[in-house]
Amino acid sequence: MKLIIIGGVTGGASAAARARRLSEDAEIILIERGPDVSFANCGLPYHIGNVIPDRNKLLVVTPQRLRERFRLDVRVNSNVTAIDPVAKTITIAQRDGKTAVETWDKIILAPGAAPIRPAWPGVDLPGVFTLRNLQDMDRIKGAVDRGAKRAVMIGGGFIGLELVENFVARGVQTTLVERNQQVLGPFDAEMTTPITEALIQHGVQVLFGETTMAIESQDGALAVRLETGKLLPTDLVVMGLGVRPENVLAVQAGLEVGPRGGIRVNEFLQTSHPDIYAVGDAIEVRDFVSGDPTQVPLAGPANRQGRIAADNVLGRKSRYRGTQGTAILGAFGKTAAMTGASEKMLQRSGRPYRAIYVHPADHAGYYPGAEGMTLKVLFDPETGKLLGAQGIGGNGVDKRIDVLAVALQAGMTVYDLEQMELCYSPQYGSAKDPVNMAGFVAAGLLRGDHPQISLPELRSLPPERFPWLVDVRLPEEYAAGHLPDAVNIPVDELRSRLAEIPTDREVVTYCQVGQRGYLATRILLQAGYRVRNLSGGYRTYLLFSRTHH
Repeated sequence: MKLIIIGGVTGGASAAARARRLSEDAEIILIERGPDVSFANCGLPYHIGNVIPDRNKLLVVTPQRLRERFRLDVRVNSNVTAIDPVAKTITIAQRDGKTAVETWDKIILAPGAAPIRPAWPGVDLPGVFTLRNLQDMDRIKGAVDRGAKRAVMIGGGFIGLELVENFVARGVQTTLVERNQQVLGPFDAEMTTPITEALIQHGVQVLFGETTMAIESQDGALAVRLETGKLLPTDLVVMGLGVRPENVLAVQAGLEVGPRGGIRVNEFLQTSHPDIYAVGDAIEVRDFVSGDPTQVPLAGPANRQGRIAADNVLGRKSRYRGTQGTAILGAFGKTAAMTGASEKMLQRSGRPYRAIYVHPADHAGYYPGAEGMTLKVLFDPETGKLLGAQGIGGNGVDKRIDVLAVALQAGMTVYDLEQMELCYSPQYGSAKDPVNMAGFVAAGLLRGDHPQISLPELRSLPPERFPWLVDVRLPEEYAAGHLPDAVNIPVDELRSRLAEIPTDREVVTYCQVGQRGYLATRILLQAGYRVRNLSGGYRTYLLFSRTHH
C-alpha cells in the first residue's frame, strides 16, 4: 500500500508514526509545505516570552529522525497543489521549482487551519502578525527583541491571552481589543471574570465591544483604528481572530465540506471519497454532547484523529467518538478550563439543562497554600447526566475538569459525582473533593432537597413576583457587600427569627458560596416556607456583576 499524508504537525505526524507501527511494508510519504514537519505549536507564545528560551525544544521531531526511526519518506518545503481522485495522483510543487507527480492508494489530509486575516486596510503592513508556525513566532519575537514597547492584541481567545501574558513578561505595554463583552468565547461570560481582572491587575488595557476598522502606519510606528474612532498607537499588532480550515485541496478534489468549510468525515475519519481520510483542525467533527457538526481546533483531538485514521487506512476498524472541547488556559496565575457544552451553547440549541456553582478550595483549608476555585457544572434536569463543566481559579482546576471530562465521556450523572472516590491527602485535596461537592449540590437540587435559583433567573423576575432576599452571612460580611434589598439574618439566628420572614412571598436565601444558604433553605423548607437558595451565593453574584469597560 502507498499512503500519502498531506500535512505534518500534530495530526499528520501522529498518523505517519502510527501507520508505520502498524505496517512495516507500507510505503508512507509525509509531505509538509513548511520546513518543520512536527513542532509544538501550543508552545509558540512561551518562546516569545522567553519561558522556553531554547527554540529547538519546540521541535517535536525532525524530518531526519522520522526518516531514520520510522523509515518514512519525509518531504518538507513541498506543497501539494492538486489531488486527482479519479487517476489517484497528486501534484507537488517543490522548493527547487520543479513539479512532481505521485500515485497513491490512500491519502490522509492534515492541512490544518489558517489564521483569519480580515480585509482591513493596513493588514499587510510590516509589524502586523498572526501566529501559526515557528516562522511567525520568530518574526514576533524578533520585533520584541528589537525593542518593541507597545503591542495591540486583537482577539481575546486562547492564543491571544497567552501572547498577552508573554508580552507583559517581556515588558511590552499591551492592549487587548475584543469585539465581544468577554475573553475566551467558548466559556460562559461570568466564568471569565477572574481572568479579565487578572489582565487589568497586570496593566493590560482591555477594550471590550470594540471592532477594528484599520491598521495605519504613523511616523515609523503603527496605529490600530477602532470603529468607535479610538486610535491605538503601537509598535506591533497580532491578530488572534480564530482560524479557518485549509480546505482548498479538498474542495478542488470534490470532497464534501460543511457550511463553515470543515472537511466532512464519518466516524472513521473517512471523507466523501472512500480512500481519502482527513484529520485535525481542517475537519468538521461531531460534537460529543449535542451530536451536531462542529469545528474544534485542539491538539489533543488532532493527535487521536491521526492515530484513528491510520488504523482505518491499514484495516483496523477504529471510531472517533466526537470532540467534547476539553480545553485549558493559564494566564497571570489563573487557570480557566472547560469540557463539554457551555450554558450559552445549550441555550442556543434549546436543550433543557440545570447549572450549579461551587466555590471550593483546591485542597484542605487547614493545610497551607489552599487556593479557591469556582466550578460550574451543567447537567440534564431529568436524568442528571453531565453536559458540561467549567472551572476558574488557581491550583487544582485542571485536575477537576479532567475528572469531569472523563465522567462526561463515560455518560455519568451528577449522582455518580457524589460517589466518586478520588485521592485525598491534605496537600492535594479534601475528603469531600470539589467534584464530590458539585455532585452533592447538583443531586440535591434534582432530588428536591436543595431548591435553587440562578442569578439570571432571579434578575428576570418581575417586581410583583420578586422574592424576599435573606442574606444568612455574618453582619460584617453583609456590611462588606450584599445583594440589593437583602435582609441580614445570620443562619445561626434563623430558627429564632422566623417571625421576621413573610409567609406570603417566596424566599431566596444566600451566603458567600452556598453552603450556609443551603442549611438555611433546609430550615425554612421544613418550617413551611416556599424557599430557594441562590446558586453559588454572593461569590457567584460577584462573577456576574463585576464588569470591565
